[in-house]
Amino acid sequence: MVKKEFPTVHFYDQDFVDLYEQTWAWVRDYWREPTDGTGENPFGVRFFVDPQETRINQFDAVFSTFFLVYSNRLYPVSNQLDGFYNRQEENGAIRSDYNLETGEPLFSPENPQGVAPPLFAWAEYNLYHKVGNKKRIKEIMPVLERHYQWLEETFKDETGMYHVPLAATGMVNAPREEAYYPVDFNTQQAMNSSFMAELGHVLNDKDIEFRYRRQYFSLKTRINQQMWDEESGFYYDLNKEQQRVGVKTAASFWTLLTDIPNEVRSSSMIEHLKDPAGFATENPFPTVAVSEPSFSENGEGYRGSVFPPYTFMIIKGLEKQHQWELAREYAIRHLYCMLDTLHPEGNKRGNVYEAYRPNREGKASWTGNPAFPRAMHLPSVGLSTVALMIENVIGLLVSLPRKTVRWVVPTLEIMGIENLNLRRNTITILSKKSGRGWEIRHESEKLYYFTLDLLDQGKEKTLPIPSGKCSMLVDKM
Repeated sequence: MVKKEFPTVHFYDQDFVDLYEQTWAWVRDYWREPTDGTGENPFGVRFFVDPQETRINQFDAVFSTFFLVYSNRLYPVSNQLDGFYNRQEENGAIRSDYNLETGEPLFSPENPQGVAPPLFAWAEYNLYHKVGNKKRIKEIMPVLERHYQWLEETFKDETGMYHVPLAATGMVNAPREEAYYPVDFNTQQAMNSSFMAELGHVLNDKDIEFRYRRQYFSLKTRINQQMWDEESGFYYDLNKEQQRVGVKTAASFWTLLTDIPNEVRSSSMIEHLKDPAGFATENPFPTVAVSEPSFSENGEGYRGSVFPPYTFMIIKGLEKQHQWELAREYAIRHLYCMLDTLHPEGNKRGNVYEAYRPNREGKASWTGNPAFPRAMHLPSVGLSTVALMIENVIGLLVSLPRKTVRWVVPTLEIMGIENLNLRRNTITILSKKSGRGWEIRHESEKLYYFTLDLLDQGKEKTLPIPSGKCSMLVDKM
C-alpha cells in the first residue's frame, strides 16, 4: 500500500479511494532514465513513461503533468516538459515523438513535420498555480515563444488559420479525412495564445501579454466566424475550400476550454454532451457523436472510444463554463466505468486502459490494431483517477501564488483531502457530520485563504485559515 507521502483522499465510495491510491503505487515503476549508446541522457532528465515504450510522446507527457502535480513534490513533474524543451531545434521546432534511447525525433509520412497539439503554455500555467514557481516561467518563456513562432511560420497560411495533417491532432483514424483546418488544432493554438498572455501577465511583461492576447482574439474571431454552424449549434473542421465538414467529433469541445463560444453557443455545445444521439454515452465521452455513421460501440480507435485525456479536457471545459455539477457527474460516471473494467464480473481479469467502450464496461478495440488499447497507460489513466478525483469529484481548486484553496461542493458529503503539499505548507480539509451538524475541519502549517462554495445551498464564503487546527460549522457560515 502507498505510504502517506502522497495526499490521502476521503470519499464515501472506498473503491474510488483505492483506485486513487493504487495509481500512485503504479506510478513508482514508470520513471525512466533514458541513455544513448555512450551512456549519456539525450534529454537531460528522467521521464514518467510506460516501461514498454521506446518513444516519448509530447501529448502524453503534457497531459501527465496535470495529475503528477499532486505527488507532493516527490516526483519532478516539470521533467515531462523540460525533456522536450531540451530537444528544441534552432528554428523553434519541438517534435511530437522522440526515440527514448537516442533522443532523435521520430517522423511519419502522415505527420512529416512531427507537430503535436500546442499545449505547453496550458500545462505551464497549471504548473505555476499548483507549484508556485514564478522563476520557472521566466526561464521557459523564450522556449515557448520560439515554439510559438515555429508553429506560426510553418502551419499558419494566408487565411489566418492553421493547417496541419489529421495525424498531428492525435485522432489518427477519426472520420475527419476532409479536415484541412482542424477545429481542435486551431482552438488549441488560440488557447496557447491565451495562456502565453497569462504567463506574460505573471511576469508583468505587458508586451508579451498584449501580443498574445491579440493573437488569441484574432483566432477566436476566425473560429467563430468560419467553424460555427448555427443550424446544428456546433463547431466543425474546415476543408481546403474553408467549408465546414459536418462531422461531430470530440475535437470541437476544446472550444469550451478556450472560451471560444459566447453563452448561447456554449449552452448549445453543452446540450450535445447531454444528447444520447450526441455524446451522452454511459462512459463519457466518445470521440465521435453516436449519430455519426462511423460511430462504433466497440470504439474502433477514434470512432467512438472514450479516451481519458479527451474526457478530462471536456470536463475542464465544463468547469470553465461554470457547469460544476455536470462536470462532477460526468467525472463520477467515467470513474465508475473504469472501475467496472478493472473489476469485471465473473472470473475475468480486469485492468485500466488508454481507451474504453462508450456504452458498456470493457476496453475499446480497433480492428487490425491488436496493440490497442494499451493496458496500464498511466499518463492518461492518472488524469481520471487522480486529477479528476481531486479537482472534480472532491472539488478542490488550488492556486499557490494566490495562497487560495477553493472547495466547490455540489452537496455536502463525507469527503476531503489530507496531507496536500502546497510548497511550504501542508493542509488537510475534511467535511464531516457531527452532533452540531456539518463541519469543515482544517489543519495547516501556514495561513492560507479558503473558499467554500456550496452549490446546492447557494452559499459561498472566503475565510483566512490560520496555522494549526480549526473547524467551521457550515450552518454558521
